[in-house]
Amino acid sequence: MPVDWLLPLGVAAPELSPLLLVAALLLGFYALRSSEGARLLAAFMCGATILLCALPAAQIPSTRKAFDEAMAGIDAAPDATFERVSIARGIVFAEPEGRALKVDFYRPDEDRLFPVVIQIYGGAWRTGGPSDDAAFATRLAKNGYLVASIDYRHTPQSRWPAQIDDVRAAVDWVATHASEYGGDPRRLALLGRSSGAQLALVAAYTNPARIDAVVSFYGPTNLLEGWNEPPSPDPLPVRPVLEAFLGGSPSEARELYEAASPMTYVSRRVPPTLLIYGARDHVVDPRFGRQLHEKLKAAGATSVYLELPWAEHAFDKVPGLGAWVTRPYVERFLAQYMR
Repeated sequence: MPVDWLLPLGVAAPELSPLLLVAALLLGFYALRSSEGARLLAAFMCGATILLCALPAAQIPSTRKAFDEAMAGIDAAPDATFERVSIARGIVFAEPEGRALKVDFYRPDEDRLFPVVIQIYGGAWRTGGPSDDAAFATRLAKNGYLVASIDYRHTPQSRWPAQIDDVRAAVDWVATHASEYGGDPRRLALLGRSSGAQLALVAAYTNPARIDAVVSFYGPTNLLEGWNEPPSPDPLPVRPVLEAFLGGSPSEARELYEAASPMTYVSRRVPPTLLIYGARDHVVDPRFGRQLHEKLKAAGATSVYLELPWAEHAFDKVPGLGAWVTRPYVERFLAQYMR
């Protein structure tokens, strides 16, 4: 989609393609009852729609096979499932520049300590809040995790490194107070989406002794190259977003672009990393995820890369195919490294 307000359509269409397929079949059946001239045009359009809508579902078996191969040896499962989840919202963990930053906790209704997953929302570093992705946090909690969904300061009011400072403050605060909310601070993972994934990766890679695992959904990994080679089409657009985040172009703030890039901090010591991208992503090109994965593997770190062939950026925001396919692999990965 060439502009940001059309991007939700590009995200949702492949994810909801089974429903669109049913609609196309019904319309095709109805078209058969129309006049002769209209029938041919309607049949052609419905036939093309049926083929397009069937493609994502047809790719699921090969995608799962590729995912299973990428996850070879990672076969853990959650210890138990819990029916009820308690939610505590709006707990202040820091007040930088006078702004109250809050965390929402999701925990299973059982009196024991659970591994902690800190969830960081996306939104191009300029929008979003801790209540984002509540359904996903609730599901993780039902799988036996204390989920801490955290806030951070936004652009253009606050520029880098304010955002990573806030994430680090949140990690410290959650680790200190986790036991009060049913969490085990000795088992801690970060999970982020888009800009939140960039923050999760940098925070994990610069503090590997504390973080047990990190999950990145379509996160930027090389901000300098992202500015130099923006996507086409470019619905955000990327360059103004990065310049608002980092205070200028690479010619004006090259050191900040490097400091904000997860690629900068790759080493053998970084925690196990799960990278998930859509092959059709027009906000964060999946090649950046592949580059990070290859660099991690070359350094001797543990990395798993998963790519959905039909998916756009933020595919898991829609309760469709991508979320359904990837969710079990996220659960396996976390269970493996947070036992």
